[in-house]
Amino acid sequence: MTVERRLPTREEAWELVRQYTTQPHLLRHMRAVEAAMRAYARRFGEDEELWGLVGLLHDFDYERYPTISSEGHPVVGSRILRERGYPEEVIRAILAHASDVTGVEPESLLEKTLVAVDELTGFLVAVALVRPTRSILDVEVSSVKKKWKAKEFAAAVNRQEIEKAAAELGVPLDEHIRIVLEAMKEIAEELGLERKPVEAG
Repeated sequence: MTVERRLPTREEAWELVRQYTTQPHLLRHMRAVEAAMRAYARRFGEDEELWGLVGLLHDFDYERYPTISSEGHPVVGSRILRERGYPEEVIRAILAHASDVTGVEPESLLEKTLVAVDELTGFLVAVALVRPTRSILDVEVSSVKKKWKAKEFAAAVNRQEIEKAAAELGVPLDEHIRIVLEAMKEIAEELGLERKPVEAG
């Protein structure tokens, strides 16, 4: 008989994240991915709590185990989650966002969505930070697309992987960018990307 594992609360998941992560930029990244995953769950009519937890937890072990390998992120994190009784659906999705080292290919809608939004959130932060206001509230899809074509900008971001993942979701790239961008705008202050008061010179 298989025992159905309980989905932890968001508070429990956030406590685990904070236990393993101290760097503000990593915490903000996980919040951004959580917001994007929740937005997509609403779009697809899926379980928003489950999808949000996957986004929030996907990099929780990265600061402590930064080497992406069979003995690093996210494999070590998956073991910790399993020990703590997290559902296999959550664990598999997190393993699938690093399929090159885990061998777990993204198959479900949940897994494909995580791959599609993960690096895109980082790209959108980079776009925001070169705006005069350094605010994501002033970023539009058109400005993102301009930077998308500039290969030297945020060169580490794998644009092809994002484009492929969005296509597998059946979402055009512009729409994909809009969904993630709007989700991040909703938590701009948490991400440190709100409009800051201009200091008098």
